[in-house]
Amino acid sequence: MNGIEKILALNEYHSKIFTEPKTFLERKLYRAKHSTEIAALKCMDGRLHLPVMTQTALGLIQPWRNLGGRFDLGWPAFKEGMEGWVEYSSHKGRKCLVFITYHWSKGDEHRGCRGFNYDKEAAVKAAMDLKKQYDYVFGKGPVYAIVCGIETDEDGLVLHSASDDKLDLAELPAQSSSEELLTKIQTLYPDMDEDMANDLLPLVEGNVRHIAEIRASNRPIADSEHREWVLGIGRGFDWLHEINMAFIIGHFDPDLRNTIKTGASLLQQNIEAGRVDPKNGIVLMTSAPYRHTAGYEQRLAEQKAKFFKDFALDIIKTDVPELMEHLQSLAVTVDMNTRKIHPLE
Repeated sequence: MNGIEKILALNEYHSKIFTEPKTFLERKLYRAKHSTEIAALKCMDGRLHLPVMTQTALGLIQPWRNLGGRFDLGWPAFKEGMEGWVEYSSHKGRKCLVFITYHWSKGDEHRGCRGFNYDKEAAVKAAMDLKKQYDYVFGKGPVYAIVCGIETDEDGLVLHSASDDKLDLAELPAQSSSEELLTKIQTLYPDMDEDMANDLLPLVEGNVRHIAEIRASNRPIADSEHREWVLGIGRGFDWLHEINMAFIIGHFDPDLRNTIKTGASLLQQNIEAGRVDPKNGIVLMTSAPYRHTAGYEQRLAEQKAKFFKDFALDIIKTDVPELMEHLQSLAVTVDMNTRKIHPLE
């Protein structure tokens, strides 16, 4: 089975789970109980999957990806995308919680964030600066942004307050009660809406459980190292929640050319370091989502995915040509109602 075949099989599996009646009803009941939409701004690093880390069902946390987790509300594409998400949430009568994340490894700084050259303090500062943008633009009401560190050896979350008090979930007892955890959330974020704090609680509980399971499993260090073999570009990748499988880049960064070059270089480094075997398949995958089949939305998504594929291949041929001999390419659209991908060739 080559790389593309692995991707198609994996998507078939996850799409089937996403559309199962039981999963569909659980997701619907969860949304009825929890009135907060959640977004996560993350690095393209393939280890960072909040649904896995918080034991949350697929489709409840909306991922936004870029190199190093860098974002700026002044970027036109990001501004328009975030504005659309907030408008959609408001139209549904739902509040918005935004995780602004950075990541590091406590065991070895070189298992940390390459996007910040392994400089944790620089990553934290960038996250705090972005939070200030959110607070200025949206205030601290229906749209509430929090800075969240991710320690990748144990997948532990560290929640920051605006005054930089911290709640390190890896330091909490595995048997912590819901009441104890909710009190800690409310102490850290005293100005957070009560309903939103209650909606944050399941993610905190899930991460505390997940950390305990990681510790009990004695997960090998190799599992916390980079072993990605897919470079994903675009949106609609939230079905691909396999740790260490893909570097995922959104289309938000005005310097997208350099971001794609960096992602391709990281794939090549994984090959050269022996972390992945190119014989098993190295894939460039471009993706564009749609929700409505009537009209032109799906066809626009097709054009977008094809453009990103040609754009990325031109960059890789010029800037990382040694990767081309190993590379397969796949352009797809994603039906967000089913998470099913549709290859365009």
